[in-house]
Amino acid sequence: MVVAKRSSELPLPRIDPLPRHVAVIMDGNGRWARLRGLSRSEGHRAGARNIRTVVERFAEHGVNTLTLFAFSTENWGRPQSEVRAIMRLGSEFIDRHLEELDASGVRIEHIGDPDGLPRGLRHRVEEAVERTAGNRRILLNIAFNYGGRADIVSAVRRLVGEGVRAEDVTEEAIASRLATAGSCDPDLLIRTGAEHRISNFLVWQSAYSEYYFSGALWPDFGAAEVDAALIEFSRRRRRFGLVSPGPGADG
Repeated sequence: MVVAKRSSELPLPRIDPLPRHVAVIMDGNGRWARLRGLSRSEGHRAGARNIRTVVERFAEHGVNTLTLFAFSTENWGRPQSEVRAIMRLGSEFIDRHLEELDASGVRIEHIGDPDGLPRGLRHRVEEAVERTAGNRRILLNIAFNYGGRADIVSAVRRLVGEGVRAEDVTEEAIASRLATAGSCDPDLLIRTGAEHRISNFLVWQSAYSEYYFSGALWPDFGAAEVDAALIEFSRRRRRFGLVSPGPGADG
């Protein structure tokens, strides 16, 4: 059996409150590679290597659900050589890390359209989901070939196909048909790479998420950066549209 390793020698800070669900837009692989005179494919490879470290750090903190934005429906428009490299890396990541992720209690789910994926990668994803189905330490959602607007369209089409009457279409009805149905909405949405947008990621689910934009490029987003994001979250006052009582309350 593979023994899970700590993601870092850094001491684990006590954080309260802790987000139940964290979503991450993994951005900056290409720029990371360019700064080092490497190809974009090498940047994506470095980013893939970093996933294991980040998953373990969030698990060490006790985060229940982690959703990683790995490949969007818009990413098909990138150069074909880069797309093929990303698909290969997806397969390689599962081949290399599935045993360790399973042994460390990580449950893997895929959100997105599996039909657009290469057959080999699709089968590996199915294997990973099936093999880890009984794990409970942390749920890892891999958003691969995912788009937030497409997710909503798919949910509405399911409602129409089920014959749901217009007057019965509620927020709850839509949410229960999204790719993330069964999980709470993300409390914290992180984007690495110093960009300040959510790029069609979980656009319904992140309505009341706290946003955290990190200047670190994804391959450099390690345990210390995870800790910093969680500490910042713990300092936020979440009101969900309500006015906080007391002096200094704002709407």
